[in-house]
Amino acid sequence: MGFEAENIRDWQGKNVVDPTGGKIGELEAIYVDTVSDEPAFATVIVGMIGRRRLAFVPLVGATVAPDHVRVTVAKDLARHAPSIDTDGELAAEDEPAIFEHYGLAAASPGAARRLARR
Repeated sequence: MGFEAENIRDWQGKNVVDPTGGKIGELEAIYVDTVSDEPAFATVIVGMIGRRRLAFVPLVGATVAPDHVRVTVAKDLARHAPSIDTDGELAAEDEPAIFEHYGLAAASPGAARRLARR
């Protein structure tokens, strides 16, 4: 099942699970690729209450079900991904580390931002 961009708002609050069904966390927001305008990453609420943060998880190959979003990366990889505070913002200079964590090609240095929150 592909992404229906107009339904992105419906994904907020859904559980995000890995390929084996392990819960990574709860979907907080979607970041789209500014070049293609396709959903690229989700921020997922991980951690315990009082120590929560937003981890970036790639949406490449993800599928959407009525009660969850299944991503293609393992829970441990996602939980160790670059993250921001729950009230934080992604700084442009921090974007490359997110792509690198997952072995994805990032924009060339000095290029315009690739990720925009939706």
